[in-house]
Amino acid sequence: MLLSTRQRQELVNYLLDSQKQQNNLADSQCIISETYKLQTVIDEPFIEIRIGDLYFCQEQRLVCIGEQIIELTAKEFDILALLIAHPKRVFTYELIMELVWNEDYSLYSRKAVNNHVSNLQRKLKVTQDSPGYIKSVVSVGYKFEVP
Repeated sequence: MLLSTRQRQELVNYLLDSQKQQNNLADSQCIISETYKLQTVIDEPFIEIRIGDLYFCQEQRLVCIGEQIIELTAKEFDILALLIAHPKRVFTYELIMELVWNEDYSLYSRKAVNNHVSNLQRKLKVTQDSPGYIKSVVSVGYKFEVP
């Protein structure tokens, strides 16, 4: 999964500290190269998606509808990130388990995915008139769809 901005900065700081502690020039050049790559990633602009009233920012792990911040659990956010990054694509329960949990999906039931997606759908439906962004594909999985 992607690291948060704070985690990436901590990793860069760790690599810089490691570089200072090492005397081997070859290793230091390798660390400088990796640190530069990480710094380049950190300096890139945020991935922001705006769809009507819905605002999604991957790096800030922020979801808003209108001016209201939507509080999501880590799994709910990761599921939304997966679905919103690939609109209209249907993700099976098993694929969601594999990509979000990063574990063997046979250890979990479809009910785990159903529960998280159900909570996510409820949280994204701030008002009765709010559109449903996450659609269920019966007996298959879920997809993100712009209403």
